[in-house]
Amino acid sequence: MKVLGDIRGRAMGVVIGGLTAQLGLGCMYLSSVLTPAMLEELGFSRGDFMLAGTPRTVVAALASPMVGALTQRYGSRPVIIGGLLLLGTSYSLFAFVQDLWHVFAISMAVGLVVAGVGDIAVGTVVSKWVHRARGLALGIVYSGSNLGGLICSILGAWLLLTYGWRNAYLIVGISSMIILIPVVWRLVREPEDVADLPAPADSPGNANGDGEYRESESAEVAIEFSEAVRTRDFWILAFALFFFFFYYIGVNGNLVLFLTDLGIPIEWASASFGATVFLGVTAKVGIGLMGDRWPAKIALLVNFFAVTLASYLLLAIPMTGILPLFILLHGCSTAAQNVVYPLIVAERFGTATMAKIYGTLMLALLPGGMLGPVFAGYLFDATGSYDLAFQIFAVLNTVGLIALCTVKNRAVARTLPES
Repeated sequence: MKVLGDIRGRAMGVVIGGLTAQLGLGCMYLSSVLTPAMLEELGFSRGDFMLAGTPRTVVAALASPMVGALTQRYGSRPVIIGGLLLLGTSYSLFAFVQDLWHVFAISMAVGLVVAGVGDIAVGTVVSKWVHRARGLALGIVYSGSNLGGLICSILGAWLLLTYGWRNAYLIVGISSMIILIPVVWRLVREPEDVADLPAPADSPGNANGDGEYRESESAEVAIEFSEAVRTRDFWILAFALFFFFFYYIGVNGNLVLFLTDLGIPIEWASASFGATVFLGVTAKVGIGLMGDRWPAKIALLVNFFAVTLASYLLLAIPMTGILPLFILLHGCSTAAQNVVYPLIVAERFGTATMAKIYGTLMLALLPGGMLGPVFAGYLFDATGSYDLAFQIFAVLNTVGLIALCTVKNRAVARTLPES
């Protein structure tokens, strides 16, 4: 099938192995399900608890360059397996938390997990194996975190009600190591020689509306890193990404708490959260296919319009019938961001220095992901409601969407100088 491009044979195995690794990343969603019971037992305030969890985001952002260097030197498999070992250990230790500093310390280890099992190592090895239909391949692989999030959200709620939150952490931590590591060890591998690879395309694949692959035009763009960071578009992408992480991580960190405050039972609140995560499976694959067929800017704007609309629906959740619509848009749009941002960076700046440019943009995770949940948690502590926090999220998303409309397309970038 032309739509699958290079996704066949050993390359298919690598894609499945990458998806398996991302299932481990989905375990991060377990915390949102178990947090209400954890706070009830330990008596932490929501703001203090969210603050104690911020090292995860800080370490994940700062460790990304190190993970990139280790991946380049030793390959993706040992980096991913090390991340999965640390994942199992960290989540097992959550079962023994008594004080806030315990949460703080374990969150630092979880940050290394996010960096090690996340986009860098997995995306690198998949990109080496798949040239044609790379957008689809990355969409499939990155959907693993959403599938894992759904499993952990539903399983976590059942474990919580059956065994308590401490045993839930312990069971998930041990199970993740036993189940995921052997699959990654067997399937994830570097291409040893040219014979390992599928028949190469002239360049990373794009397809036209008829499904026929054509030569990528992104190779025509050759913008150096030092030049890229001086462009207006780089900073628009950076600030829009900050607004996104501020909203996305801020909402996800507080969503189950917000829904239970509305009187929704914990099992239904957890299922709602799990549904937002699961929707990302189809969203990432769909946006990957779209990115293989249409300009990346179109996919980017469609994605961020949906993010913005979801943030306004969040304000209206107390109204009857709004929650399912929010779940649909929030789940699809926030997941698709993982795919559209690498695509727009490649189209706008080219692929020669894409890793360095995209890695620098991802530093937006540091302030956005760190401040979002703490901001919402402390505003709740101060006002007794999430209303003001959610209103600010919606306004910032609107600003980001408007700014992204001005990002130049590839043709303008080649022919017009930056102002």
